[in-house]
Amino acid sequence: MQIKTVGVVGCGLMGSGIVETLAKNNFQVVVRELNDDFLRKGLARLDSSLQRAVDRQKLSPQAQVDTRARVRGTTALEDLAECDYVIEAAIENLELKKDIFARLDALTRPDVILASNSSSLSIAALAAKTRKPDKVLGMHFFNPVPVMALLEIVRSFLTSDETLATSRALGEALGKKIIVAQDYPGFIVNALYIPYQLDAIRFFQNGMASREDIDTGMQLGMNHPMGPLTLADFVGLDTILFVADEMYAETKDPRYAAPPLLRRMVVAGHLGRKSGKGFYDYAK
Repeated sequence: MQIKTVGVVGCGLMGSGIVETLAKNNFQVVVRELNDDFLRKGLARLDSSLQRAVDRQKLSPQAQVDTRARVRGTTALEDLAECDYVIEAAIENLELKKDIFARLDALTRPDVILASNSSSLSIAALAAKTRKPDKVLGMHFFNPVPVMALLEIVRSFLTSDETLATSRALGEALGKKIIVAQDYPGFIVNALYIPYQLDAIRFFQNGMASREDIDTGMQLGMNHPMGPLTLADFVGLDTILFVADEMYAETKDPRYAAPPLLRRMVVAGHLGRKSGKGFYDYAK
């Protein structure tokens, strides 16, 4: 199957990064957002990222123009009917994603693969909302998408070999290193990352060490680029809590049970870098 035009549902932080990566690699992209305001903000985020790449001499001015010309924004999901492959990058809400997949199934060609950028939700549950469950899988990109080399492809028990092969080829065309996970909550990366992250928060919550010593210990002791509490602030405490809750709800594994401190910080609006305060203060 030849893929020329890719649809992306959602132009938020992840969606705009996926759009940028596709367009940089010569794919035509149709990106859909809920309304004009969200679409304007998403495309502005894309433009800003492309300009930073030019400023850092990682992209030529002509490549910037050509990349941007490959992107078309819309607020109509029906405009994705022309696409050869569709990637859903909406917020991590299973019911919302189920609705999107049902609608995409109704308007796309039978041969079009429907992929989800979900970081933890059931791919089989999304596939079950379609008439072509063999054409559904996970394409989990990592933030920031244009920079991060990894692509986690998630295969449910319904996904066909052909769908996996086509998606792998697409990921390789984007310059990504591919890993393949089964449809288990959290897949590979989050299934390992979330317990590690929650343990670090428990250490801090229980007064076992300062936040700085926890972070320094993992940075220098395990050669990690950043410590777990710094990383939590970068990812977003609300995101970590949501993923942990979803994984615990499905597995009842106590490793995924969020510590009270995390839940209280999220309720208080201390979400990390994006809110200006998390485990560290970013107000300055």
